[in-house]
Amino acid sequence: MGMMQEFKEFAVKGNVIDLAVGVIIGGAFGKIVTSMVEDVIMPIVGAVFGNLDFTNLYIALGRVPEGTAPTLAALKAAGVPTLAYGNFITVALNFAIMAFIIFIMVKQINRLKRQAPEAPPAEPVTPEDIALLREIRDSLKK
Repeated sequence: MGMMQEFKEFAVKGNVIDLAVGVIIGGAFGKIVTSMVEDVIMPIVGAVFGNLDFTNLYIALGRVPEGTAPTLAALKAAGVPTLAYGNFITVALNFAIMAFIIFIMVKQINRLKRQAPEAPPAEPVTPEDIALLREIRDSLKK
């Protein structure tokens, strides 16, 4: 069997396709959560803490050239090494929200699985030769 044939069999298996769909939907879901954090939650948190913007929280680790604007983007453009802990706070908050949403989803799915009535186990089918032997045994008992 050629390598292309093996690859074709691998690529069209259901699990691989399901995984691809999950990755694509997960990427889109990540963008939604990122937008929710950056556009909804962070402005509210910033308003509570005095109009604080976490993305511009940084510590300059090098000499800042004269005339450079005191923003993270300007410092990075000027080549100044910076410790951008505000971005880390945003990404960590983003992760915490996404993990919480996934936790809630998994919890609900598990709850629905528990509520679904389980089918009673089917009566095991007796092989034909065993049934025939039982008939012979029963007729000999008579």
